[in-house]
Amino acid sequence: MKHKWLDILSSWPLGVHHFLADYLLYPFICYVARYRRKIVDKNIRNAFPDWSEAERKALRKKFYHRFADIVVETIYGYSVSDKEIEQRVQYVNVDALTQACHLYGGAITLLAHLGTWEWVADYGRRIRPQGILEINVYRRLKNRYFNQLMLDIRSKRGGDCVEKDVLLRRMVQLRQGELKPMYGMLSDQKPSPRNAHVWTTFLGQETAFLNGGEVLCRKFGYPCFYGYIRSPKRGCYTMTLMPITSENITEEYARLLEQNILEQPELWLWSHNRWKYAKQQAV
Repeated sequence: MKHKWLDILSSWPLGVHHFLADYLLYPFICYVARYRRKIVDKNIRNAFPDWSEAERKALRKKFYHRFADIVVETIYGYSVSDKEIEQRVQYVNVDALTQACHLYGGAITLLAHLGTWEWVADYGRRIRPQGILEINVYRRLKNRYFNQLMLDIRSKRGGDCVEKDVLLRRMVQLRQGELKPMYGMLSDQKPSPRNAHVWTTFLGQETAFLNGGEVLCRKFGYPCFYGYIRSPKRGCYTMTLMPITSENITEEYARLLEQNILEQPELWLWSHNRWKYAKQQAV
């Protein structure tokens, strides 16, 4: 599908995008639209109950700045050159991942909504020469146009996209392929009440976690990694691929994610209604 508006906007220099984020998008999101302000404030307040109101307000402003950056950087990433994206996104411990894929026939990397995740989850082209096929697992969006737009953005740099509803069938098929699959899963979303099987304390609150990655690791005998995200400066990210060695994969994922968030809390998606229901509401 052609996206002419995206071709035009994404061709602008990143500095222009960041300027628009600072002086147009951030003020609109934060002060005019007040995008999910009640949810953001509730999440920050519950996660950091000992903070002063001034500290929470400062984090809220940093988050909205980062959120504006996510929007413009995702647009910019549609046309960014391979050379530039290699300069802006660095990966640490990739060799361990590729070796694990060849040793076990595949691997799963659990990711999170930290920073511009459309950039950091996009390393298929870099690992394909090592015989690895990156698979981005996704949940279909209700809007057909934006669903296709998301697929077009995610498949720009050598990765494939597989909808979660057909993932198991695709995993069985790929076991016979020449390339070894590496499945990337954004696993910090809230499960539905009927799928809330794993609960743990996370950011000081009782929290349900998706455990699909853990279930699939056990079923296929795949090792699991966590993509630890840092942003050393604006428009630049590093992702360290950290092996998850515990038998309780989901629990270790929660601990690593919590550590990751506390290191740079403004990077996380605080506007997500992560604690929409309590444990007693799960069925």
